[in-house]
Amino acid sequence: MIPTFILIVDDDKMTRQTLSLALEDQYQTVTAKDGKTALEVLKSQEIDLVLSDLFMPGMNGIELLEHINLLPEKPPVIFITGQGSVETAVQAMKNGAYDYVTKPINIDRLTLLIEKTLENKRLKEENILLKKKIEETYPDLSMIGNSPAMQKIKDLATQVAATTATVLIEGESGTGKELVTNIIHYNSPVAHGPFIKVNCSAFAEGVLESELFGHEKGAFTGAVAAKKGRFELADNGTLFLDEVGEMPPSIQVKLLRFLQEQTFERVGGTKTQKVTVRIISATNRNLTDMIKEGTFREDLYYRLRVVKIEMPSLRERKEDIPELVASFLKKFADRHGKQISRVTDEVMELIMQYNWPGNIRELMNCIESSVVMARGDMINIDCIPEYLTFSGGDSSMNGKEGLLQEMERQTITDVLDKTGGDKVKAAKILGIGLRTLYRKIEQWGL
Repeated sequence: MIPTFILIVDDDKMTRQTLSLALEDQYQTVTAKDGKTALEVLKSQEIDLVLSDLFMPGMNGIELLEHINLLPEKPPVIFITGQGSVETAVQAMKNGAYDYVTKPINIDRLTLLIEKTLENKRLKEENILLKKKIEETYPDLSMIGNSPAMQKIKDLATQVAATTATVLIEGESGTGKELVTNIIHYNSPVAHGPFIKVNCSAFAEGVLESELFGHEKGAFTGAVAAKKGRFELADNGTLFLDEVGEMPPSIQVKLLRFLQEQTFERVGGTKTQKVTVRIISATNRNLTDMIKEGTFREDLYYRLRVVKIEMPSLRERKEDIPELVASFLKKFADRHGKQISRVTDEVMELIMQYNWPGNIRELMNCIESSVVMARGDMINIDCIPEYLTFSGGDSSMNGKEGLLQEMERQTITDVLDKTGGDKVKAAKILGIGLRTLYRKIEQWGL
């Protein structure tokens, strides 16, 4: 385990030693007798947190904070102050300090504050890494295309990102719902807060409730310790509920209450938890039909869709396909070390005429496959997946082979839905090998 280093800054030697002894069981401590010495330490080694007296001779705590704010990697700062200087400590927080403790110091409270500060620092670092990963993997993907349908999405995403409004994103699988969610969060007022995602279709009902709301020790068999749920982890950030249409009715009730009051209880608990979380949800199902069927709450639907974004299918924005192809071609040629500059006119015609039931995800998989199979400097008819040529340019899928493919795709989709995504069960029901099923899933971007 990587050690955590805490820098203790105080002009009183006894205070430095006492704090160091109190914290050394959990952390590596470094001490400094004044602000100048503290800066030398910060420049010479990596410090995870600074615990500093507010008033010291020479460079005081406020001046030290100003210097820390200029560092490329600035650790969070907790100030120590007397009861009569709380106002100054609050002002220091406005200037960037994380929090403060008053003298005489309660070690238990200080330890909890340090844990909370370090957890907040870790989440920020994870979000920065995640944002970089997203930017590297999908560089401006959602912004590709200038079709009227796509321009509407860009404008709406930009407008809603500036707020903390609850957003519902609807659209077929593979249309880029999660990418729009990423853009909204990372350009929002809570961009530096946690960004927690959960797929509601990936968990059984009892497990999903615990995942979302957490549980107390002994709440059920196997609950050997209390656990925070996704709502608590997303405090002061964004929670993305993917496939929200798969949420069971009992959990819909708890989600509705949270949206109304911002409160909930852990499973097996009685203490009311209150957090501040922005909710973005997404679904590829028709929630209005589900409301009529009685499987989705109408009041929850209206709470979730304060702002609704409807993602267009690739069929509705075919004019964007050449630009998307060029982007994917460059991305995958770089990834696989290929010198491929273009696709032939014949291939582009097939791409433009194909119906793309798997939308952008299917197109992306198609281009990567073609890049891998290419032998020269361009994508020709020999490189592309067979299903493109089988479609025969019949964009309405009315051709015999195209219709058979569509029926096969729909059958596999329905079986996967019924098995809750369990591919082993789905393969047995379909009477095909597991590897064949995986190939079909990849082929259609399911």
